[in-house]
Amino acid sequence: MNNKYDVITIGGSAAGIVAATTGKCCYPDKSFLMIRKEKNALVPCGIPYVFGFLGTTEKNIIPLEPITKAGIDFLQDEVIKIDRENKKIFTKNGKEFQYEKLILATGSRPYVPNIKGKDLKNVFTVPKNKEYLDNMLEKLKELNKIIVIGAGFIGVEVSDQLAHIGKDVTLIEILPHILGKAFDSDIAKIAQEELEKLGVKVLTNTKVTEITGTEKVKGVTLDNGEILDADAVIFATGYIPNSELARNAGLELNKYNAIRVDSYMRTNDPDIFAIGDCAQKVDFITRRSVSIMLASTATSEARIAGMNLYKLSTVRSFLGTIAIFSTKIGNKVFASAGLTEEEARKNNFDVKTGYFEGVDKHPGSLPNANKQIVKLIVSKESDVVIGGEVVGGDTAGELINVIGMAIQNNVSITELFISQIGTHPLLTSAPTAYPLIKAAQNVFISK
Repeated sequence: MNNKYDVITIGGSAAGIVAATTGKCCYPDKSFLMIRKEKNALVPCGIPYVFGFLGTTEKNIIPLEPITKAGIDFLQDEVIKIDRENKKIFTKNGKEFQYEKLILATGSRPYVPNIKGKDLKNVFTVPKNKEYLDNMLEKLKELNKIIVIGAGFIGVEVSDQLAHIGKDVTLIEILPHILGKAFDSDIAKIAQEELEKLGVKVLTNTKVTEITGTEKVKGVTLDNGEILDADAVIFATGYIPNSELARNAGLELNKYNAIRVDSYMRTNDPDIFAIGDCAQKVDFITRRSVSIMLASTATSEARIAGMNLYKLSTVRSFLGTIAIFSTKIGNKVFASAGLTEEEARKNNFDVKTGYFEGVDKHPGSLPNANKQIVKLIVSKESDVVIGGEVVGGDTAGELINVIGMAIQNNVSITELFISQIGTHPLLTSAPTAYPLIKAAQNVFISK
């Protein structure tokens, strides 16, 4: 292994892998090295499913083959220092490497609020760490009453999976409804009903003030004074950027401690890029800093960084994060893109909405047909789509990507209303009642 590389990527999860392979594809004559401290990187979005459908982390590992096949060197080690002046990095195992360009893809770690009892045995987080999760899975086998704190996507999906294997699960959320960042209350209510059908007890507008027990968890105390018995507590209260390496190197951070970047993913050092969970996010619509962390966003940023390592292209800039989420609870898919109606109004957008309920096959009597709900959020002044929410069968996961593309390209509601679509009885809704088009129609006629 050389001690000098043209491009070094620190971190080897989704963002790091895509940045390195994209960079090598665009600049095949450059030498690339990827360094990560973990032997095996986990598929980030697959982590909740190791608690249920997968049953083990072994089935959720990102293969290293795309890296080695692309001609990129790999090193398992931890980078502990960046010397920007001499363009060198230093590792925990005493190695040092020189670079021309550096890509930081150091990811994030779980955030745990300062609650009394958080250090008791059988209190867990959900990190992207195989060894930790293996140990956690082993312990959970003997534990039944499980309290999950935080009803974002990780909390909801972990609760779904634990209920799937027969655990007694209570999900506690401080906000008025679950999945609060991604859905309006009318859609979130449907998601909560699906969780409750699986046997998950959901408590919203509720705060955990203490985790009780001596050596290990015995229960949790709520802000109303109620005490719930518990064998285990899982914090799903969000993630914070792993930005200490960048901070120590003198790179600028934002208010969320994420690394500041421009639209080409460059930090304040033009030879250092930052992507994924460790890098700042600016909302595509509001232009405000947000703390959204998604693998889909990370890989988009990674492609931008990889393409622009040595030359800039004005058509390859990252113009902002469009939060595109999807999840499955029971047999129903919930997906969203852009701003919710509630978030749009909070940001002083004057909006109108369109809503339609249809079926994702035609006729609806076909096997495995599902009700499909589409809600669109549209700016009154510009008439462009700024958000959308979908509930339905598996096709909802792809339909939300269509809405995301409409947001990214400033598609007007008129264009969406008259757009041409392909349909098939077994695959899509009827052309006469296609929920996306009908929701657009309902916005259009409300002018």
